[in-house]
Amino acid sequence: MMSTIALFFFPVAMAIAASSDLFTMRISNKLVLLLTVGFFIVAIAINLPLQQFAMHVLCALIVLAVAFGLFALRLIGGGDAKLAAATTLWLGFGMTLPYLAYAALFGGVLTILILVVRGIPLNPALARFGWVARLHNKRSGIPYGIALAVAGITVYSNSAIFERLAA
Repeated sequence: MMSTIALFFFPVAMAIAASSDLFTMRISNKLVLLLTVGFFIVAIAINLPLQQFAMHVLCALIVLAVAFGLFALRLIGGGDAKLAAATTLWLGFGMTLPYLAYAALFGGVLTILILVVRGIPLNPALARFGWVARLHNKRSGIPYGIALAVAGITVYSNSAIFERLAA
């Protein structure tokens, strides 16, 4: 029972992050903290070897530093930077490159889709939903947390954490 909960913790948290970014254009610090604490609990519960544990933490710190550099350049949002780091904490170095590749691919598709939709007049019936109007606004950003979350879920089943939990 506990391993099943642990197994699904990451994808559920990622789905919450994606939906939060879609509806509010924000990714809660509490959710990122929950993902981070969840990793530490799961890593201890599955007896993740100390060296592997340290490598996961190092990977997340590197991603956090790079992501905050991108945030400082106003290329990504702060929530996206924190979510990417928390995600790579779960994935480690082995799955970070595939994760980032999928995030770029999904993010590109998401961005193109939103930009195309923004070129179409918004139906007044849809405009009454604040989140739809915000997504349609050309001055609004792109909820990239959706791409980050989908990419994380996509590669999660190939991660060392998942493999240990599923065994």
